[in-house]
Amino acid sequence: MTKLYLVPTPIGNLEDMTFRAIRVLKEVDLILAEDTRTSGKLLKHFEIGTQMHSHHMHNEHKTVASIVNQIKAGKSIALISDAGTPAISDPGFLLTRACIEAGIEVDCLPGATAFVPALVNSGLPNDKFVFEGFLPVKKGRQTRLLALAEETRTMIFYESPHKLLKTLSNFADYFGEDRKISVSREISKLHEETIRGGIKEVVEYYTAKPPKGEIVIVVSGKS
Repeated sequence: MTKLYLVPTPIGNLEDMTFRAIRVLKEVDLILAEDTRTSGKLLKHFEIGTQMHSHHMHNEHKTVASIVNQIKAGKSIALISDAGTPAISDPGFLLTRACIEAGIEVDCLPGATAFVPALVNSGLPNDKFVFEGFLPVKKGRQTRLLALAEETRTMIFYESPHKLLKTLSNFADYFGEDRKISVSREISKLHEETIRGGIKEVVEYYTAKPPKGEIVIVVSGKS
């Protein structure tokens, strides 16, 4: 049966790719990739010769209808992002919703995503948590932080290295500099590290040692 597959890809170590993900990517008629150059290296490594088309945040609004029509016409299509699970702070939601509304089966494979190992590795409560992804850059940022200052569940954020200190400074202002946090960097890669402590301590660490790579911040909720 034709369907849309959402296929997670490794966030670091290529050994995190599942056997099922490799099989699906070899069997589908088309792979939609966030960046065909990045994904091309992955496909080459696993000897996957399936045709690729570009599908990213700048063109997804224009291409969704065409993709839905292709699946309805009999094609099986897989969506991948540069790393991790599609639709988690990456393109995928719009296409998934459109397929569901069109009566197309959607199959999301289990696999790599950065926030789960970061949460578990943080040592902070994980029985209840809220995933925030990237905070608004400008508009709405202050409003969101004010609301989150009252959040009692553990909070998870994504951040880029050049914005980490600014975000941690915001957290100190809104949550208090003693609030416990955990910053995981380069998960599943050679230079993976996790720094834990109060916000003030972590700010001091990354002021002395500027961060590199993809970052997940886990923040304890309000007591």
